[in-house]
Amino acid sequence: MSDTVIRVENLSKKYVLSHQQEGQGKYKSLREVISNGAKSLGKKLLKPSEKEIYNPSREEFWALKDVSFEIKQGDRVGIIGRNGAGKSTLLKILSRITEPTKGRIKINGRVASLLEVGTGFHPELTGRENIFLNGAILGMSKIEIKRKFDEIVDFAEVEKFLDTPVKRYSSGMYVRLAFAVAAHLDPEILIVDEVLAVGDAQFQKKCLGKMQDVSKDQGRTVLFVSHNMDAIQRLCSQCVMLERGRVAAQGDTDSIVTRYMSSNSTMESSPNQWIDLSDVSRTGNGKARFVEVKYSSLNQEVAFQPYSYGPLEFLLAIESNISQSVGSLAINISNQTGTLLINADTASMGQLTFLRSGRNIVRFKINDLYLKEGIYIVGLWLEKTGVGHEILDYLEFAFEIEIVHLEDETFGVKIPGFVPCQFHLLEVT
Repeated sequence: MSDTVIRVENLSKKYVLSHQQEGQGKYKSLREVISNGAKSLGKKLLKPSEKEIYNPSREEFWALKDVSFEIKQGDRVGIIGRNGAGKSTLLKILSRITEPTKGRIKINGRVASLLEVGTGFHPELTGRENIFLNGAILGMSKIEIKRKFDEIVDFAEVEKFLDTPVKRYSSGMYVRLAFAVAAHLDPEILIVDEVLAVGDAQFQKKCLGKMQDVSKDQGRTVLFVSHNMDAIQRLCSQCVMLERGRVAAQGDTDSIVTRYMSSNSTMESSPNQWIDLSDVSRTGNGKARFVEVKYSSLNQEVAFQPYSYGPLEFLLAIESNISQSVGSLAINISNQTGTLLINADTASMGQLTFLRSGRNIVRFKINDLYLKEGIYIVGLWLEKTGVGHEILDYLEFAFEIEIVHLEDETFGVKIPGFVPCQFHLLEVT
């Protein structure tokens, strides 16, 4: 008997996008609707064989195209890729929420999915009532829910609010309760999307531990989508990397994550020279955006190359549509497997950055760079804090920098790790 629990063969999903043309955004009168309908009907009656060759208001978009892979029982598989790569569409098809356009999937076993916060919850019902409702939707019997009720409540840590309508829950409480129900369904296959990012760090760690228990101890299969490469590496033994709806790579987690990080970063960068960011992948509403960046260690003797313990200064060219104050401007530095090592964020100091309409140059300096020699990835973040927390621009993989070590290594010994520290051996007794 085969131990393959998920087989995906030539899977494709097409959506038809409608583009609003000039004048379509306005409300039409009843007379216009009747008149346009009559004209359309007249054209079809006069030229019944004439087919519309091109319609500029409609466009085909393939969210997935010829995706094929197999997953075996007990595998912990990470699904990674940029925004729009097709990750969520794939999970929705595997969860039987939507139908594929082409291809087929074969799943052996009961599937529990956690794709969106509070899916299957009714806002007017209490937490207690929603446990029974959501459990029933996921396929649990009433006896099974009662048997696991205390365990679900204990895991979700919402006992105090159990008889409160969930519409009064925070997003964190929502996801805790939703994950608790899904994880205790005892599914053969557990599918989890990025929703765990809503929870706090302690609960994320708890969820990762639960998924590891489900997979390692109980032999169940886990599919996990996340942009957090550290979480992917801790949980998953294998990865599937998607690019523009296609499988770009599949294999062991370390090699796929390294490929993903390197493929998303701007490879070429030199210190003390402007780097064009116009073609870098980004998210945000674009009301203000990074257009260029320059970095330097301010040390001409090392050709301005960044080095351990030294300063690192950035000049950020930001184009803003309007004059506005920004509450969170950050420079992120990660290693090549995606682990975030430095998050220099003005929000941590409560400092506002005022941007004028047009081009702005922001000078940003890290005083002491406590990173060892190596290649690192720089990300840029711009958010307008306040009501709604508007993300203006986010470049997760903007460019790479190389950090060098100026001092000779004692006895030629190379010590592993990312963060150097100064220390003294005090005494030996």
